[in-house]
Amino acid sequence: MRIRPTRQQLLGLLPGRLVLVRGPREPGALYLSFDDGPHPEHTPRLLDLLARYDARASFFLVGQRIERHPALVERIVAEGHALGNHSYSHPLFRRLNLREQLDEVERTDRLLADFDHSGPHRFRPPRGDVSLPLLLAFARRGRNLAYWSYDSLDYRPHPAGELAARLQRQPPVDGDVLLMHDDSDCAAQILAHLLPAWRDEGRKLHALPAVAA
Repeated sequence: MRIRPTRQQLLGLLPGRLVLVRGPREPGALYLSFDDGPHPEHTPRLLDLLARYDARASFFLVGQRIERHPALVERIVAEGHALGNHSYSHPLFRRLNLREQLDEVERTDRLLADFDHSGPHRFRPPRGDVSLPLLLAFARRGRNLAYWSYDSLDYRPHPAGELAARLQRQPPVDGDVLLMHDDSDCAAQILAHLLPAWRDEGRKLHALPAVAA
């Protein structure tokens, strides 16, 4: 199982203003990112854990779930985390035409702006699925696609302790963007193992920097 996907390595060759794969490589800096929320059960536990260790993260949210759980989005913003766009309905993008893909992005943009009064937000396509037409459309619009450089594999059917041990054996390096999810309890269980160790090592957990205007 790859923790540093080949596709992301190739996308990392593109300009950072178009595709972000890694964060700023400050000493000790790691960038947590969570997809598929907000979730009424799992996101609050994750926020509690991040607050306990003074960690910040980026939450790539699904528009339909934003509409169902606005108070959770308000809490994410209030606690200093960054919002990202993860489409409106989390469809298979490869089955949509370009206009339908852009509608998914734009609809969620409008929702996100009501919470943090900023934008456009970084967009992470569902399952990382991006087509050349979408890439070109983002280039024309000056939009940013946000990926990751380290896959936690927390969506795989493996015990959280096993996944945490993998992260300890093959630790992320400065500037890595970690892919995690807050639609299950796995990420919180993994981080309950890792955040104390990372704190002792002097690691700093940041949200991704804002998109340059």
